Amino acid sequence: MRALILAAGLGTRLRPLTSVRAKAAVPVNGIPLISRVVSWLVSEGIPDLVINLHHQPASIARLVGDGAGLGARVRYSWEHPVLGSAGGPRRALPLLVERPGLADGDTFLMVNGDTLTRLSLRTLADVHRESRALVTMALIPNPRPDVYGGVVIADGWVRGFTRPGAGERSYHFIGVQAARAGAFAALEDGIPAESVMGLYPRLMAEDPRAIRGHVVEAPFDDIGTPADYLQTSVGLAASEGDQLISRQDVTVHPSASLRLTAVWDGVTVADGCVLEESIVCDGVSLPAGSRYRRTAIVPFRGQPVRADERVESGLLLRSF
Repeated sequence: MRALILAAGLGTRLRPLTSVRAKAAVPVNGIPLISRVVSWLVSEGIPDLVINLHHQPASIARLVGDGAGLGARVRYSWEHPVLGSAGGPRRALPLLVERPGLADGDTFLMVNGDTLTRLSLRTLADVHRESRALVTMALIPNPRPDVYGGVVIADGWVRGFTRPGAGERSYHFIGVQAARAGAFAALEDGIPAESVMGLYPRLMAEDPRAIRGHVVEAPFDDIGTPADYLQTSVGLAASEGDQLISRQDVTVHPSASLRLTAVWDGVTVADGCVLEESIVCDGVSLPAGSRYRRTAIVPFRGQPVRADERVESGLLLRSF
């Protein structure tokens, strides 16, 4: 079985970090998300991978290459424009399936490129095959229904999707699913399309047993916003060993003070700087004596500035 890693998204909620790297390329406790996902798939016996690309594609391709360094075989599905959570898989189908329509040849896995979780992919594949569903989604009980939209299931079958704040009981999709090519084959290639917000409800309307829900006990770390990113990175630093500060062309003056702060590649932290719970992205040079708390910091290179962002000393800043 092959797997598609969905990494083409714009990562809007993670701005301004994603003005420097694709979301899947951001380092979480020093290890890029995409490297973590590829290594996990390889450990589960799935080394034949496709990654779809659109936003900041070089930041991913530079890390992964052909996958050999991570024990994988990696090919790329390029998107322009970005094709969405259903249009992306449709574009990648020729790379994912060799025998469409045959039980042993038309099934593949899809993993969100910003997913940090672990579950048995063999079990997921077995549940998917035995149910004869078009798509099987890995789910956990919704930990924050006020924050996360949910998946409603009955007797193991997905019946609908809820928005954050909905009162009914729901499950949380953790970014891993098994799918048959037929779920996406009818879509027109090159036309943007969404899964949960478009394709899946149509499939369920045609067949109530189209989408299966596979409830698991699995860890799930969110990387949705800068605050989520930092919380996950600091948590992993506590369990894996602290790699929050990159060793790639980073200079930190001895008088600088850094606490619970992630520092990416090519960064200079000058004398007297104080950083608390912040994120310093690739290529940043912090002026002497600068002080930041709970701030995401990237170089300002003329990119658009949102209402919750500001520019100071050649840096684009967002407090969180």
